[in-house]
Amino acid sequence: MNYPSALPLGHVRFTGGYLAERTRLVREVVIPYQWDALNDRVPGAEPSGCVHNFQVAAGEKPGKFYGLFWQDSDLAKWLEAASYRLATHPDPKLEAEIDRLIATLAKAQGPDGYLNTYFQLVEPQSRWANLRDCHELYVAGHMIEAGVAHFRATGKRTLLDVVCKLADLIDRTFGLQPGQIPGYCGHEEIELALVKLARATGEARYLKLASYFIDQRGQEPNYLQAETERRGDKLPWHMYHDGLATLQAAQPVRELKEPVGHAVRQMYLLAAMADLAVENKDATLLQSCRTLWESIVRRHLYLTGGVGSEPYGEKFTEPFDLPPDRAYAETCAAIGVIFFARRLLEIELHGAYADVMERALYNNVQSGMSVDGTKFFYVNPLELIPAVAKRRYECHLVKTQRVGWFGCACCPPNVARLFASLGEYVASQRPDGLALHLYAASELRFTASGRDVRLAVTTDYPWDDKVAIAVNPTAPTEFTLHLRVPGRCRGATLTVNGQSQPLAPVNGYAALRRTWQAGDRVELVLPMPVERVHADPRVATVAGCTALQRGPVVYCVEEADHGPNLAALTLPRTAPLTVRRDPALLGGCVVIETTGTRQRPSADLYSTTAIATEATPLRAIPYGLWANRGEGEMRVWIRES
Repeated sequence: MNYPSALPLGHVRFTGGYLAERTRLVREVVIPYQWDALNDRVPGAEPSGCVHNFQVAAGEKPGKFYGLFWQDSDLAKWLEAASYRLATHPDPKLEAEIDRLIATLAKAQGPDGYLNTYFQLVEPQSRWANLRDCHELYVAGHMIEAGVAHFRATGKRTLLDVVCKLADLIDRTFGLQPGQIPGYCGHEEIELALVKLARATGEARYLKLASYFIDQRGQEPNYLQAETERRGDKLPWHMYHDGLATLQAAQPVRELKEPVGHAVRQMYLLAAMADLAVENKDATLLQSCRTLWESIVRRHLYLTGGVGSEPYGEKFTEPFDLPPDRAYAETCAAIGVIFFARRLLEIELHGAYADVMERALYNNVQSGMSVDGTKFFYVNPLELIPAVAKRRYECHLVKTQRVGWFGCACCPPNVARLFASLGEYVASQRPDGLALHLYAASELRFTASGRDVRLAVTTDYPWDDKVAIAVNPTAPTEFTLHLRVPGRCRGATLTVNGQSQPLAPVNGYAALRRTWQAGDRVELVLPMPVERVHADPRVATVAGCTALQRGPVVYCVEEADHGPNLAALTLPRTAPLTVRRDPALLGGCVVIETTGTRQRPSADLYSTTAIATEATPLRAIPYGLWANRGEGEMRVWIRES
């Protein structure tokens, strides 16, 4: 079996800077806060009911089910995040809390392995009857991921045994053999979870089941269509106005050339496809992954690393349809982009994957969580006028300010589990050494030629362009250190022990092969001037506009700095752009300042005379940090004059 090459979580420790602060925030604030939310102990937040539901199903308390069909998945994702927390920072109190929760889950599980509190408490007669809508396998997938994370973090099989029993039930239930259900879930997730379970247990039948779910999707006769007809439902429903394409089930997944349907579903599907392409040595499946990756990044990706441009259906639309104000760009979808990018990066070392992974992390995903870790966005637009957004969208998930919890709270614990596991995204063990993908102040441990090696990375990236790496093998060791040079970066320089080295990146990585000795020092400078970004003219909604980025960070302007009506601002093409670190703003971020122009309000709604303008200071802040200073307008794309 092939295993991912990411370093184990315990082998990566963040020591300072931006990512260290975010992972600390998740560890010390977000995970405890979300545990309170899942226990309905956060005043003013929407209730969750998650822990309550499991306690009722376990017979530990009386009561009724609360929430949505997929409510259990919120708790499963939190369990995964908390397990990653134990892997990096052992905590006996948290571990005991998790042990008690797992005991409740084990008591709630049915004798045959079934575990889903909605169907156990509300519709026990309807198990597996509505795969299109009810997310049973999706919920099971998240529980399986939690079981694997807990096992890897603690070595305990308590939750792993629960999820193996659940997976065995699914394996008996689904397939093409007589008496089995020839179906698949309307929301992908079980597929990538089964791959993780196969890797953790060595059970190849879980891989076989994951492959079945991938290859059966969209085949004729179409299972979801037949299921819908049996129930007497009529497609489309409001989420399914693209029919089965919304669920990536209108055709076999290997035939897809463009991303379709619900964005989170699509990205989870692609992550599983990449996993199975490796495990099964499936060249055609890998080519499908590459085809869809190219389509996404060339025609469907927001500048912030988000995907999904349509609120109704939370979905992909036509190529180049990337309106900033209507952008759904769900936090979970950007996390899915990161999942897919990392898997492709482990298959083939190419900086383009890491560039997108980094873009999504610093922008769309960071936008999904407040700087204090207690409020969250589900939807991440690139332009917002609060009054218009409140009127335009009936969807309760479109918010003009982050909130403490959602009735559909898939995004908050997803952010937690990503940041809690972020060490797995920093570097990859390669056959010839190590590849560094994300630059952050950190300490890493790996092996090369059978010897232990430690790296100490010192940097203030993404605010500063200098990266210093101290290399300390236990004995002189020959290996290759692959250093990512971002595709946007021009003029990078590299030295080893003060001596300049030629920098000739191949597929975005500079390879340093040498016999390394303790105390060797690598210094990499990745210039990050402010850049003006212009969209392909086929992105009609931002024609004539520019956006600002510096390094991996995309910037925006906010009403907090400029007052209302940001649409009146323009940025002259020749205006000089100044970078300044503001230690008092949003945790000490870098801002971009210049002088722009503002159109003055007119006396008439329409006028034949030119609108008067005046000079005005402009200040742009990192997009990932917007909406932390109260409700107000925001824009990424600014009209260029």
